[in-house]
Amino acid sequence: MLRLKRVYEAPQKEDGFRILVGRLWPRGLSKERAKIDLWLKEIAPSDALRKWFSHDPAKWDEFRKRYAKELKGREELLENVRRLEKEKKVVTLVFAAKDEEHNNAVALGEILKM
Repeated sequence: MLRLKRVYEAPQKEDGFRILVGRLWPRGLSKERAKIDLWLKEIAPSDALRKWFSHDPAKWDEFRKRYAKELKGREELLENVRRLEKEKKVVTLVFAAKDEEHNNAVALGEILKM
């Protein structure tokens, strides 16, 4: 089972294995408080794509396409997350964005389910 959660929400046992999927560490949050099991920054969008998107919902569809294209060259990272999901049963993709509907974790979750 794959879940999504904002890193600023309190970690819970139901989160299972927590993977931070952002390129940058969340502001003002200690590693102890975040309770991240794996920081997979390599799976995050490139800096150029992240800056271009700038969490603009109007760019959401194009962002998803560009992000999927970037990930085509990083299949081993996607397979690693899928393997962890099978092993751990529950994997939560953790993100820092304020917008819970338009962020790379949502797009990544869609790609992983393909």
